[in-house]
Amino acid sequence: MDLAVDESAGTAPAVVCLPMFSTSRAATASAFSPALAGAGRREVYLDLPGHGDSPATCRPASQAVLETVCAWLDRHVDAPVLLAGASYGAYLAAGIARQRPDLVSGLLLVCPGVTIAPTSRTLPALDPPEAPAGWLDAAPAGLRSHLDVALGHRTPAVVATVLAALESGGPGDETFQNDLRASPEYALPDEDDDIVFDGPVSVITGRQDGVVGYADQFHAMRRYPRGTFTVIDAAGHYLPFEQPALLRSLTQDWLRRAVGAPSR
Repeated sequence: MDLAVDESAGTAPAVVCLPMFSTSRAATASAFSPALAGAGRREVYLDLPGHGDSPATCRPASQAVLETVCAWLDRHVDAPVLLAGASYGAYLAAGIARQRPDLVSGLLLVCPGVTIAPTSRTLPALDPPEAPAGWLDAAPAGLRSHLDVALGHRTPAVVATVLAALESGGPGDETFQNDLRASPEYALPDEDDDIVFDGPVSVITGRQDGVVGYADQFHAMRRYPRGTFTVIDAAGHYLPFEQPALLRSLTQDWLRRAVGAPSR
């Protein structure tokens, strides 16, 4: 299938960016485009099946989603590419590097999921950071508990930026997303495999990320012998919108390492 895509002109290798669960390529671009600015790379932003403007033409299973993305990459880009993702998009990016390393020359994993089941994650046992009174007032009631857990930089301005990103892009297929999240196949079958990926990797996590944490990601660094790991204070699961300047600095460092690396 053809996935909905936005892309910019630029040089190879392309940077292909995968979105957080239930978000669109527009949200992904708002997260990653400022961090990639000035690098001159071709930037590619995809809507996953059943997300944004991409139809749900595969079964609701993460392996099927991954294979759909790989099929798109096989048809539309010159491999290998630089693969970036946030949250579920980073989970898929790591899976692609395990299963199709021929497609990937480097990985940028921001707040990546390591295990898909929430009960299996190591989450920080911290008191929430201080926040001004009414910092969540602009958020819909149904999102407030999530943002309270997810955000480490807790200000009305950050909330407004996150909400704008979440509301951007196509509507997606809510039934497909719900079925995918509820499926026993939400986890990739090789989620626990310690397959080594030897390209340049940067793993960036938030110290106050109450959704996926940061400890599991550090333990997974054994899979990345050329990996850099960073945990950022005053950042949670929406790190690109909470600490954009730090994300840009770390992304530019990853690009220098990745573009200068030998082709895999």
